[in-house]
Amino acid sequence: MLLNRIWIGLFLIAMCMGLGKLVFWHDFQIFDKMMRSLFDAAKDSFDLALMLTGALCLWLGVMQIGEKAGAIEKLSKLVSPLFSRLFPEIPKNHPAIGSMMMNFSANMLGLDNAATPVGLKAMQQLQELNPDKERASNAQIMFLVINTAGLTIIPVSILAYRSGANSANPSEVFLPILLTTFFATLIGLIYVAIRQKINLFDRVILLYLGSITVFLLALLSWFLYHPEDIPFFSNVIGNLLLFAVIISFILLGMRRKINVYETFVEGAKGGFQVAISIVPFLVAMLTAVAVFRASGALEALFDGIRYLLGLAGILTTNFLDALPVAFMKPFSGSGARSLMLDVFKTHGVDSFEAKLAATFQGSSDTTFYILAVYFGSVGIKNTRYAAAGGLIADIAGIIIAIFIAYLFYK
Repeated sequence: MLLNRIWIGLFLIAMCMGLGKLVFWHDFQIFDKMMRSLFDAAKDSFDLALMLTGALCLWLGVMQIGEKAGAIEKLSKLVSPLFSRLFPEIPKNHPAIGSMMMNFSANMLGLDNAATPVGLKAMQQLQELNPDKERASNAQIMFLVINTAGLTIIPVSILAYRSGANSANPSEVFLPILLTTFFATLIGLIYVAIRQKINLFDRVILLYLGSITVFLLALLSWFLYHPEDIPFFSNVIGNLLLFAVIISFILLGMRRKINVYETFVEGAKGGFQVAISIVPFLVAMLTAVAVFRASGALEALFDGIRYLLGLAGILTTNFLDALPVAFMKPFSGSGARSLMLDVFKTHGVDSFEAKLAATFQGSSDTTFYILAVYFGSVGIKNTRYAAAGGLIADIAGIIIAIFIAYLFYK
């Protein structure tokens, strides 16, 4: 399993790096630093799961209302023609389709607090259809690879960080992030479709994907000429739509004459169990990443890349100062965010390096965190090629982001 190899590799590299610093550089504090980071990461993992518990209870309760009120069924019918082709294992109008659609929508609007709980609900529903409970199904892999690509229409948090750092034009990264996430998602989708022998030239798939592309381009064109509308759309429209979903579920529940309060509580009870079940997977992944960073291995890796590029005669290497953000993002969102803010501070928020770092941060998702949490929540041990698919989308996103950055920021 790729996840197993990566996890072991991070620890072994960190150990070798620590020994090297101890023997050759006489850094007698290195292992103390590594152990502190290890225990801090374990504590942070539990704190993260604890924070997630409330959101899980809230959104699983809301989803329970929507399911019993028939709202999820209506949403499933809307996207069923597309999803029946991308997810042929899922029965027509199955509740999982509506849950996945809500997850994708929340991600695109930058509403992370809603996306994860709804995504975990979708994984539970897909697990019910999975004949082998310890092996990832085709539908689960497709869902997670699209999820890890991190398609985002409005990168709310990135715009907020740039604004907080007094950028002259915080929304300047909006278009590059949108383009990068769109193409990275498309490449991830194509990879999984090839592995699963899905015909992407089907008329229905082309119609849906074409319509989404036209919508994104229209939205993009509007924001290009009206950049002042981006904060309003991200802060008001997105949250208004989210609250409208909750109210519509409640109203539909009242119309169906179900006990809305008891239904919410019934669904919310599952949130606590899900949160507890993902703690071991969070601890495993975040501790490995923390000790890898603390050992200095990440810094050494980029020094090596910079040296090799110099030998190859590639003189334009200023993108390397932002590259650690891209490498850290698949493992840790908070770690990548810290590196991005460090680039802001070091080079200036409106520098090429800072804008590229923001593009990296907004154009992909925490692949291994998502795989650990989502698969861990349903007890999947054999993830098959899900990690490979997520990494292919991430690598494509990195390459596209660099190309777009030189196109837009230089």
